[in-house]
Amino acid sequence: MTQLIRISDRRHSGRQTYFSRPEMDRILSLYSRRVARGEWRDYALDLAPGMAVFSVFRHSQERALFSIAKRAEGMAGDARFFLFSGRERILGGASLDDILAYFDARLYRFP
Repeated sequence: MTQLIRISDRRHSGRQTYFSRPEMDRILSLYSRRVARGEWRDYALDLAPGMAVFSVFRHSQERALFSIAKRAEGMAGDARFFLFSGRERILGGASLDDILAYFDARLYRFP
């Protein structure tokens, strides 16, 4: 006997979180500066329910050097941003500026 499953019953009811165009422009601007300096070579964009993650790599077969995550908070659509190095959370903030300031301060002192 065949059982019918409604797709609408299986879909995630939450809203998808993603980086807005201005946020992506700022992230890709940072990425391109680091690529020009030879520090970064690849990136990945991952979308999960309630979260979007932009990860950068020195080599495509290694673990991510850094990951910038945007996570939805609450029903109002507020978001928080986080910076990870591997699995370690380096910092969090209410805006992307808080996260990108970390890289501006370290622009000439990259580990």
